[in-house]
Amino acid sequence: MRPFVLAFSLLGSLLFAEEENKDKEEVAVFMTRTDGLPAEVKYATDPYFEGYLQALIDMHYAEYKVIVIVKKRKVWLANLPKNKMLEKSMIAFIKDVPGVQEVYVLEGVPPEDEELREKYVRRPQTTGVWFPQMTELFQPLVADPRNVTYILGYRAGDKVIGPQTANIALGDDFAVYRWIDLFYGGDMQIGIESGIWSVFNLNPNPNVGGGTELVNTDFYVGIPLTYAKDKWSFRFRVYHISGHLGDEYMVNHPDVVRVNPSNEYVEFAASYQASEAIRFYAVPGAIVHSDPTYLWKPMYIDYGTEARFLGHKSYYQKLYGTLFLALHWRNLQQLNWNFDGTYRFGYELSKLQGIGRKLRLFVGFHHGYSLEGQFAKERTHYWEFDLNYGF
Repeated sequence: MRPFVLAFSLLGSLLFAEEENKDKEEVAVFMTRTDGLPAEVKYATDPYFEGYLQALIDMHYAEYKVIVIVKKRKVWLANLPKNKMLEKSMIAFIKDVPGVQEVYVLEGVPPEDEELREKYVRRPQTTGVWFPQMTELFQPLVADPRNVTYILGYRAGDKVIGPQTANIALGDDFAVYRWIDLFYGGDMQIGIESGIWSVFNLNPNPNVGGGTELVNTDFYVGIPLTYAKDKWSFRFRVYHISGHLGDEYMVNHPDVVRVNPSNEYVEFAASYQASEAIRFYAVPGAIVHSDPTYLWKPMYIDYGTEARFLGHKSYYQKLYGTLFLALHWRNLQQLNWNFDGTYRFGYELSKLQGIGRKLRLFVGFHHGYSLEGQFAKERTHYWEFDLNYGF
């Protein structure tokens, strides 16, 4: 694993090398830390600077009615979300703005501003927002092989699909409505998820038609209901997954008996953000219906942890990069509760620390069972090298 640590560290260094070289070259001559601000903001009055920061917060965190107050370039933030991860991200975002001296969190406003700002701060707050797009209440499970996201990857050594395999995933979460300040001060959201996972054997044998062989595609649709408060987040969802063999695979294997792996699931996930770097989660669930041609026993549990470390902020590139390690295990009643694990290590880039969409490059190892359609009860292990885009 050590070569991969060095490789990803080198990747981070290369990504930010341009910034560091530019800083060293220009700061020595004429650059200052405030040169990133518009000219009228650098020397503006507190009300003007306050309006500038308010616009930034509203642009990047549109789902929340956060209030910004500025006095002598010291900033107070009121009406922050109850989710600790979002709160810390907003504070870090404001601290990174050149010219900000200090940042404080308030439940209301400073006493001397109470009368002046009462109508603004205490104005009727929205109870919810349609189609929130900037943030997620339940962060995705990075090492879950069935995470709904976008992936382009390569596998080596898969005993079931093929020793040289390409895999793709196309999927997303479409948030529909978010309730603000609900149930003891948390936020709750309902949405729709959909996606596919496809695997291709790059060197099939036999290979009747020539070329790459599409082996299997799994189709997914689900309805997640998520809730977050403080360091906790939860997800309840019902969903469907069905597997379909590829045409090339059927041509190359005319004797294969096709079944219909089609399941409906109900599950409840709980996640705890122990610190800015460490997260733990558990996902018990049940298969409430499976097709008679490919039956499954109902109970299963997924669980795991994620760690992010050596984060770096790029003011020039306006990016945040960090190494991550994600571990995901599952035990299924159908598979005699045997361990099935996926382990991923890589580098993550995003515009804002902790939230928003991210680009990840990672290497992983899977040991246990295949997840592909009617092969999901067969043992396998493989290395994977993936490019991922999503939350």
